[in-house]
Amino acid sequence: MIARNRMSGGLYLTSVRQTSAGTRTARHPHMARHMARSPARSQARPETARPRAALGALKPLFPFAARYKGRIASAVVALVAASGATLVVPIAVRRVVDLGFSHGEVGMIDAYFGGLIGVVAVLAVASAARYYCVVTLGERVVADLRAAVFARLTTLDPAFFDRARSGELVSRLTADAAQVKSVFGVSLSILLRNLFLFTGAIGMMVWTSPRLSVLVLAAIPLIVFPLILSGRGVRRRSRAAQDRLADASAFATEAVGAVRTMQAFGMAGATAKRFAAASEDAFLASRASARARALLTGVAIFLISASVVGVLWYGAQGVAAGTLSAGQLSQFVLYAVFGASALGQLSEVYGELTLAAGAAERLAEILDTVPAIGAPDRPRALPTPPRGEIAFERVRFHYPTRPEMPALHDLSFVVAPGERVALVGPSGAGKSTVLQLLLRFYDPESGTVRVDGVPVDAVEPEALRARMALVSQDPTVFSGSILDNIRYGRPEASEAEVERAAAQAHADGFIRALPEGYATLVGERGVTLSGGQRQRIAIARAILKDAPILLLDEATSALDAESERAVQAALDVLMKDRTTLVIAHRLATIRAADRILVMEDGRIAEQGTHDALLARGGLYAQLASLQFGAGMDPAGERQVAEV
Repeated sequence: MIARNRMSGGLYLTSVRQTSAGTRTARHPHMARHMARSPARSQARPETARPRAALGALKPLFPFAARYKGRIASAVVALVAASGATLVVPIAVRRVVDLGFSHGEVGMIDAYFGGLIGVVAVLAVASAARYYCVVTLGERVVADLRAAVFARLTTLDPAFFDRARSGELVSRLTADAAQVKSVFGVSLSILLRNLFLFTGAIGMMVWTSPRLSVLVLAAIPLIVFPLILSGRGVRRRSRAAQDRLADASAFATEAVGAVRTMQAFGMAGATAKRFAAASEDAFLASRASARARALLTGVAIFLISASVVGVLWYGAQGVAAGTLSAGQLSQFVLYAVFGASALGQLSEVYGELTLAAGAAERLAEILDTVPAIGAPDRPRALPTPPRGEIAFERVRFHYPTRPEMPALHDLSFVVAPGERVALVGPSGAGKSTVLQLLLRFYDPESGTVRVDGVPVDAVEPEALRARMALVSQDPTVFSGSILDNIRYGRPEASEAEVERAAAQAHADGFIRALPEGYATLVGERGVTLSGGQRQRIAIARAILKDAPILLLDEATSALDAESERAVQAALDVLMKDRTTLVIAHRLATIRAADRILVMEDGRIAEQGTHDALLARGGLYAQLASLQFGAGMDPAGERQVAEV
């Protein structure tokens, strides 16, 4: 009964990615809509079945650009000016050829070339203005987009992160956002410029020679349709390349975060090989995308250049027959070159836009994801002043990643205001799950969780969690200063309050011994601190928050005997007049509890005081006897139960 192998009731992270929205199913009812819109995808899904991003995927990005209408208007004015100046050049060339060269009027040649200098000056100024406007617009849009995506990530529930991989999400914030920047920073500007040039060149070609224009216009569909068809393959391969890059980024993030474990087990070489393989997959996918784009570009250049040569040949026949002047042919050819060049660049820009469409689709998936845990339409206020009463009423729950394994079965209990309740039991009994539901990281399938008589799903999640302070077995320490880490729950706290909380958590001594004291930077995940030091900082953080409900999940497990006694004394002061739920196996902590809930298979098997449960001779007594048989712990106190 005690040795059964079950997964713990806490968060279970998995790197398996969900299938696409079209095929995924939500076996957990309240997660159905969330799973249907999650951006995580199955790694085993064949590439041919992946959804292809159409250019319509860029549409969600336009509201970000629409905030800067003035900058867009300036870019458009500069764009029109630059394109107009370009279209004036062939007219001057025609005049020079027909009037200057043919009649030998040197003064006219000088006048036209002097005018061209002015046109070139306008072109230069307008092009510089256009470049500045569109590049700064792209940077501004991407900064806003990244902020919006990250803000959405911070609101998503833990079930989303149970399936998604942090490295892939970071890849979306960096690589995909950079790809989107190219749209607003360069590609969109080039697209509009070449559309304007192409349209203007076609119009001027018709005005110059309608007969030659018919040939050009007839050739355009023969050029455009193959480009559109081949563009679909480019788009598909571009999305595949972005996915493979995200896979490599996700693996690298995971490996770097566990570098000590990797080196301790001698897996550095094997890990490097796995990343090299992931990078090779990303390269192969990128090479396939580049091959498709190269083919698209080559076909476009050939078709366009061949059409220009054909038009030039046909026009030369007209000049020889006397039906067309040399100046008209020169003007027409220049416009044809402008139009062909614009069409060729449009094909290249189309490839860039398909890349950005894939990136935009991945970012939009995050922005469109609806949190499974959110604020109700009409949130209720928790009573003031807070009492700290906790109630579970026939609560049933499965973790979304493990629908076949129930975590809680019809769990019911009440914790009175100010009461200290300890949760004990074998691993996987559901102890940590109780804290997860109380914090509303998940919602139960059935039953109700209440705080101060109000269902937790009827309250703003932020307001609910503001009444709780959590100290976990593996506390999170961020890569800032110790001062900032302790202030995390109360950013407005003064330095004196931070130092007082650290002293109560028995952390002030080691903090002041550090080179920069409270200003010491602790490195990513607090890597420069010991486990006991990180735990004392987490306890100081909870003390500083001063919440009416205290949640302790093995809060003293990483402390040495001397520190544990001091911290336990601080916790005794902290727990006074506060409702406290404790997951622990230290005898001192268990004995300090007003009541002990013994959990097994997601149910409460026994409850009572330490002495009463020992006298009953049930599961608690059995767990205690196993620990007593193992001898004394380093603190000189017997241990009771595994967490």
